[in-house]
Amino acid sequence: PWGRPDMAPQKFTARIFAGDPIDVYNGGNLRRDFTFVEDIVEGVLRVTDHIPVADENWNAFDPTPDASGIAPFRVFNIGRGETVELMDFISTLEKHIGKKAVLNMMPMQPGDVEGTWCDVSSLHRAVGYRPQVSLDEGLEKTVAWFRDYYRI
Repeated sequence: PWGRPDMAPQKFTARIFAGDPIDVYNGGNLRRDFTFVEDIVEGVLRVTDHIPVADENWNAFDPTPDASGIAPFRVFNIGRGETVELMDFISTLEKHIGKKAVLNMMPMQPGDVEGTWCDVSSLHRAVGYRPQVSLDEGLEKTVAWFRDYYRI
């Protein structure tokens, strides 16, 4: 579960353990697609076992999202494919840490969006990818790793 320290899982975990406030934008009314690293690895491994072939129906003037062009390649999004309310994410972290977060409620940031998620439908069709790790299980593993790594 080692991750970028500026991203929500690591940043929020560190701040909750330290008792530092978490900036929560748009009153917590944000939805994000949180994906555990094991599911990302599974998606990559599945793709490496399926070598793409050139698409004979490729039309450069009318491309489709699933078309690969004349070169044998495919581009896939790998994620969970569903959104989680930010406040549910925080409460799940609190449960596994055993401590309430200090929340600093902030307005929506300019340029931010209320919801983002990954469309994994083409990846599922191509290689049968379905993420297996739930938010609860992923955050439980993340907190356990964090405790072990930082000796908390």
